[in-house]
Amino acid sequence: MKKNRTYRYRRGKGFKGRRLSRFFVAPMDDDLVIHSKGLTKSYGPHVALENLNLSVPRGATGLLGPNGAGKSTFLKTVLGLIQATSGEATVLGLDIKTQGEEIRSRIGYMPEYDALNPEMDAIHQVRYSGELLGMNPVVALNRAHEALQFVGMGEQRYREIKSFSTGMKQATKLACAIIHDPELIIADEPSNGLDAKTREFMISTLNTMVHEGERSVLMASHLMEDVERVCENIVLLHKGKLAAQGRIEDLKAIDREVEIHVWGGATPLEELLRDRGFKIRREGRVMRVANTQEDTTTHILQAASEVGAQIRRMHEYEASLEDLFLAIMENLGYEIKSSDDLLSSPIEARRVDAPESLGGGAS
Repeated sequence: MKKNRTYRYRRGKGFKGRRLSRFFVAPMDDDLVIHSKGLTKSYGPHVALENLNLSVPRGATGLLGPNGAGKSTFLKTVLGLIQATSGEATVLGLDIKTQGEEIRSRIGYMPEYDALNPEMDAIHQVRYSGELLGMNPVVALNRAHEALQFVGMGEQRYREIKSFSTGMKQATKLACAIIHDPELIIADEPSNGLDAKTREFMISTLNTMVHEGERSVLMASHLMEDVERVCENIVLLHKGKLAAQGRIEDLKAIDREVEIHVWGGATPLEELLRDRGFKIRREGRVMRVANTQEDTTTHILQAASEVGAQIRRMHEYEASLEDLFLAIMENLGYEIKSSDDLLSSPIEARRVDAPESLGGGAS
């Protein structure tokens, strides 16, 4: 692998169709793309990140957490845009304290905020991003054409950005992020605000990068369905601390549930099962009972018989990432019905994560 470079590319290769494996070079041998130990960031008395020990493996990882949980601070810290108060971290094996410039040359960052110049056309915006990374202008222009073609913007590349829809702007930001052939793409809310068609294309594009291009993606998003479609792993932050990390499928297995559809007697059945120590989630006639015992189904049937409840259907529930998020937040003491309660509400975000001096409920 070349050393002391500001960008990496293969001359004569490009975004042929959507086969990134022909364009991207082979990944590093290391198993982790991001690793932190005791990482802490404080703003005066407010601790945004506290003693963070996490490992982000190769592949696709979702970065989750309520508003104000520390996700943006974490991203800016590993990008070297802000300095950590204490602790250490590496990105692609490079120290964030001393090798920030090299880190930024080997990752692509797609920010949530609007980072585009509305007066530029797309081709020159993307080319300019390449030049900022040290690319020769001619090479940067050629790569800009290829990158925009890959993200579905080939026919729109000469239009001014101010005329673009939200989806077109998101695609252009992604093209800016991948022009220099990064080993790691950090995408902050990449599908937020998109209509169904452009959202599907964005998810498909990220999947292609991971599975065909063998790139790693760190995806921060409040859209659980999108994270689950792209990512194999998650990192969940809460009040600046690590609440959970690991493979999604492994974490799902921790909170297995039996789903039952009850026709008559649902309330007394719920009360009896709760009295016997079972955790219950209920919506109308549908109940999900924590499957914490080998004979959970036997206990359910026995309880139903005792209260005269009619169970029409019973099966092991296949949890989604949304369910996993809710289970973790419930264990942290929150009573919420959907991830939107914590991920989309500024008022709820302040209550969850802000210090008391800012109107929050800090411990």
